[in-house]
Amino acid sequence: MSERINVEVSYALPHRQELIRVSLAAGATVSEAIAASGLLAKYPEIDPGGANKLGIYAKLTKPDAVLRDRDRVEIYRPLIADPKAVRKKRADEGKVMKKGGGGADEG
Repeated sequence: MSERINVEVSYALPHRQELIRVSLAAGATVSEAIAASGLLAKYPEIDPGGANKLGIYAKLTKPDAVLRDRDRVEIYRPLIADPKAVRKKRADEGKVMKKGGGGADEG
């Protein structure tokens, strides 16, 4: 009998999260796990080799990375806005970003 591994494939949407458990042959890759999960058919906007970055437990990985038993494959959605650009725009407009619960003018 060939060895099997159990992994989870996760895709977070704005208002819900898809978490699919799949059983694969040992030596399976990230892209094989995504294909086995059925998420590509359900969400055609997922592009594992392009717009969507991939991770295993929040660590970026490539589609051809080999999985281990109990890994969680994560499919990340593309960013809508670049955080650096947003901060730069706020600074250019003279707005002060608050840290914590206090106001910017408290001292």
